[in-house]
Amino acid sequence: MATAETLLKQFNNIKTLPHIAIRLSKMISDDTCTMEEFEEVIRLDPTLVVRLLRLVNSAYYSLRFKVKTISESIVFIGVDSLRNMVVVEALKGIFKLSKNEEIFSKKRLWLHCATVSICSQMIAERLFGLNSENVFLCGILHDIGMIVENQVVPELFCQTCKIYEPGLAPITQYETEIIGTNHCAIGCLLAQEWKLSSEVQKGIREHHKNLDPVDPSSIAGILQIAEYLVARLDYTALPGMQVRLSASLTDHVRSKIDEYRTLSVDLPGEIQKAREIYDLDLE
Repeated sequence: MATAETLLKQFNNIKTLPHIAIRLSKMISDDTCTMEEFEEVIRLDPTLVVRLLRLVNSAYYSLRFKVKTISESIVFIGVDSLRNMVVVEALKGIFKLSKNEEIFSKKRLWLHCATVSICSQMIAERLFGLNSENVFLCGILHDIGMIVENQVVPELFCQTCKIYEPGLAPITQYETEIIGTNHCAIGCLLAQEWKLSSEVQKGIREHHKNLDPVDPSSIAGILQIAEYLVARLDYTALPGMQVRLSASLTDHVRSKIDEYRTLSVDLPGEIQKAREIYDLDLE
C-alpha cells in the first residue's frame, strides 16, 4: 500500500510540474525576495512573461498606459495574483487529456477545480468580506492529489474510479482501501512543498470531511460550500459525485440563502471573467 509521501516523491521525480513554477511559488512565500530576483526567474519562461504582460495590460486593470516590464507588471497585479497565475499555468499542462479519459476525465476535473476556485472566491468576498487570493488557490489545487494518483499509480486509480459508487461512501475511502492513501493527503503535502499557507493546506486536507463541524468563514468551510454549490450545477470531479454539508454549514447557507441564490446566478459570468484573467481554458 502506498503512502502520500511515496506517491508525491515519485510524482516529483517524473518532473511533471515546471521547476520555474515551483521556484516562484516558494519565492512568493519568502518575504526577503527582491523584485529583481522575481524578474530574473520569470524571464526564463517566455510563456509566463507573455501571460503576465497580457494580463496587466488587459481591460481588467484598465491602465492608461502600457506596461512593458516584468517588474512593473508584478507591482500592479501583486504577488498573490502572480502566484495564482503561476500555479494555474503550471497545472494546465498536467490536466490535458489522457488515455484513460473514459474512466477518469482530467478535463472534467480541471473544469471542477476551476469552478470551485471561482465560486470559493465569490463566497469569500461576498459573504465574508475576505481577501480571496488564498481561497482561489486552495480551490484550484484541492484535487491535485487525483492527478498525482493518476500519474503515478494509474491502474490502481482507474480501479478506484471504476468501483466508486456515489453516495455510498466518500471517494477518499475507496482511495485509501485500494491505493493506501487519498488525494486530500497528497494535495496537502504538495501544498506544504510549495510553502503555501497552513490554511490552504488545511482546506485541501479536509475538503472531503463534509460532516465534521467547520467554521463557514474558514478556507475549509468556504471550499466545502463551493463544492456543494457547483455539484448542484454538475461540475463534479467524477460523474454523479454527491456533496453533503455539515450541520453548521447547512445552517449558515440557510441563513444567507438569498445571497447564495444571487451568487449562483452570477457564477457563469464570473467564470467567464476568470477565464480572461487566468486563461483557464485547456485548449
